[in-house]
Formats: sequence, C-alpha cells, structure tokens
Amino acid sequence: MTATPDEIAALVQRHYDTLPAKRKPAVRSNGLREWVPLAGLVAEGNDGKLHCVSLATGMKCLPASKIPQAFGSVLHDWHAEVLAIRAFNHFVLDECKVMLQQHSSEFLRRRTSDEMAAGARGAEGQWNGQPFAWREDFRLYMYCSEAPCGDASMELIMAAQEDATPWDMPPAVSGPETATVTREVSLEPTLPGRAYFSQLGVVRRKPARPDAPPTLSKSCSDKLALKQCVSLLCSSVALLVDPCHVYLDTVVLPASRYSESACLRAFSGSSTGRMRSVRPKGKDEESGCYAFRPFAVKTTTSEFVFSQRTAALSASEANKSVGEGGGQKTVSGIAPSNLAVAWTRSGLQETSLGGTLQGRKQFDPRGASFASRRKIWALAAEVANLVEQVERERGGEGDEAQIEEANHTAVAEIQGSLNARTYGDMKDSALLESRRRAKREARSEALRGWARNTGDESFVL
Repeated sequence: MTATPDEIAALVQRHYDTLPAKRKPAVRSNGLREWVPLAGLVAEGNDGKLHCVSLATGMKCLPASKIPQAFGSVLHDWHAEVLAIRAFNHFVLDECKVMLQQHSSEFLRRRTSDEMAAGARGAEGQWNGQPFAWREDFRLYMYCSEAPCGDASMELIMAAQEDATPWDMPPAVSGPETATVTREVSLEPTLPGRAYFSQLGVVRRKPARPDAPPTLSKSCSDKLALKQCVSLLCSSVALLVDPCHVYLDTVVLPASRYSESACLRAFSGSSTGRMRSVRPKGKDEESGCYAFRPFAVKTTTSEFVFSQRTAALSASEANKSVGEGGGQKTVSGIAPSNLAVAWTRSGLQETSLGGTLQGRKQFDPRGASFASRRKIWALAAEVANLVEQVERERGGEGDEAQIEEANHTAVAEIQGSLNARTYGDMKDSALLESRRRAKREARSEALRGWARNTGDESFVL
C-alpha cells in the first residue's frame, strides 16, 4: 500500500462532495441534523494514482417479512458498506461492456484464450474460465466513515453504555448451517443486533435497534469478513470476472471509531481472530481461486462532514449559540437520514428510500436500484451475450482453433448459467461450486450461526 489512509478517505469524501444537495442529509424543520455513514471503494495502480470507483451512503435494511415481496427489485441491505460493494459490482460489469465495444478499461482486462481454456479445464468444482480479470496491478481499498456494524464495533457500543453489565443470554437455538429461520419466530437467540454486547466474535443481524422489525441481514462486520473468503464479486459477476484479484487490500476507518482488539477479532486470522480457522491463500486445494485473503485495517484522522460525530458537534454548537443569544431556546439534536445514495465511476448515481428509487413505491419494479439483484443479473446476462457474439466472430487455425473452440464452450456455459430460469437457478450454477464451497467453509468454521436470508430467489428477468 503506497496511498495513505488520509488520502483514501479524502478522495471518497471529495467525490461525495460533488453530489447534489438533494442526495445529502439535511437539517429538518424541527432542528434535527441528519447524519449518515459513507463508504467508498478506491483502486490504486502501480503508478500510485488513486481512483474512487464506487461510493454509497445508507444505514437501513429490509425486514425479513418483506423479503418475499422484493422480487429482485428491492435492495435487501443498504448499509453504506454493502451498497458500495454492490455499486462496485455494477461498475465492473460496465467496464466489461466497455471492453466488448472495442474500448479499453483502465481496471479490467480480457483474459487470454489460454487462461480461459486452462480455467475451463479445471478439476470438478474448480471452474475458473471467466473471460475477464481485474488487473493484477490494481489494489482495492475501502473507506468507511463509521466502524462496520456488528463485531467490529462492539467495544465502541460497550463504551457508550451507562451500564455495561453483560445481559443474560437466552437459550441457544441449534440447527444445521443451511437451515432457514422461520420468519414468525424471534431472531434474537441466534442473531443478536446490539443486544448481548458482551458476546464477542459472534454473527449478528441488522438492524441494531431492538424496536425495529427483525431481519436476517447479517452485520457489515460479518459480510466484510466473508468477503475476505469469496472476493468482492457477487455470484452473477463472478461468472464473468476472475475473482482472484478482487479482494480488499485495506479498510480505512476513522481513528475515533477504531478498536484494534475488535477489528483483529472480527476480521483477522490471528490467534485472537475468528477467521483463524479458515484456510489462507495458497493452501486451498478445493476452492480454486477462492481463499482467505485478509485485509489490513488502518485509521485516518479525517472526519466525514455528515458523520454522527460531526452532526452531534454541530448540534451542540447550535444549542450553545442559541443559549448565549437569550430568548426561547430551540434544542437541536441529531437523527439518522432515511436516504441511501449510490454512485459509480461509470457515471451512475441515484437516491433510494426503503430499498427503492426515491419517488417510486416500494416493490414497484420500475423503482429497482442499479445495485439491486435484478439489475445486476440483467446486466451480467447482457454482457455474457455480448461475449458470445465477440467469441463467435473470432477464429483460429490448428491448436489455436482448438483453444477457441474450448473458449466457445466455456462462454456458452457462462451464458447458460446467466440465462437461467430464475435467480436462484443462476446462483446454483455448477460453475459457482467453488464459490459456494468457500462460503460454506467460512460459515461453518469462522462465522457459525450464519442464517441464510432466503425468500427472494424465484424471480425471473
């Protein structure tokens, strides 16, 4: 890493600053100052130049009871970290499409025929025949304006309690890793939000507030921990882009929101880290490219202008100013923003509310975010069809012709997977078995108690 954490944070914040005011927190008519978490992904090449490729704000998720109504059009989780990664996946597909239209990409490359052929001939369950790859000389960093919710923030939660006495734990609920939790049953015993904060190293659900509708969306700490094993790519994009180099190098947090012990426990493979049982890079013979590639956590002194701490300071100063001026005092406080924003280097930007584009009714397919399951799957299928057209136009002779034929077969398999009948069928593609294996291993070894958030797999394009 040559870029400093301050440079990474500043770049993401500068890009956020260029967004219009309508996409940012406001001061409400009652004096409440809104705040929101920000997360962004930054790529750095060997020349040391930094590029912000995606960013997002947001801090809410879809209740478990509404997941079956989403039909791929409503975001399940729009916490900033999760939404920034989903926006990044759309950016990656945009870059693939650009290359297929006879343009170059600064960040991705076409894999050679030999690479594709070798990957497609891998042992059963080790397929790696994607036509694209993230350039090996580009590192990926993530900036977060708040500590990721869940395990990485528990020490901060405990420090903020007036009474940090540990709560009594409820009876444990056991079951197989693949079992789904009945949506009518309380989710507290297996997936606490902020509750039972003395329990460390455990999988936690969103939201943190106990009065909010229950969900099966895992905390950002848990999702980032899993990304160390399966890359930043989602299933549909992993069919087109080799995931080997799409792992985070570093996560940057504000120094005020960093706990070294919490981050070591939540993310690392050290003796105190919960990921220590997962096999590291180079020692996974079954999962092909997928392996545990831990990121570093570093700190910045920079504070986001709409962070919770900045908003609280502004509110405090406003109250002090009113008090000193005399007259009737209007108390100013802070409140979380309901808006979520997503932006990519491709030129996309949008605001969503409740997982749906602002201005559209929730569950209206016309309100699907570009980061939604439906939109990303549709774009991946479009890219696969373009790849097939380009491959069909290519030709060769002798050994080259045999390689090209093997590549045509691999592309046809990718196309078949992405043109599956349902989203669930696409995710169950045999080409993704190594990815599923890596997820199963991480969940069973390091992230025990992970309950799958099912109910939105049957939609079609």
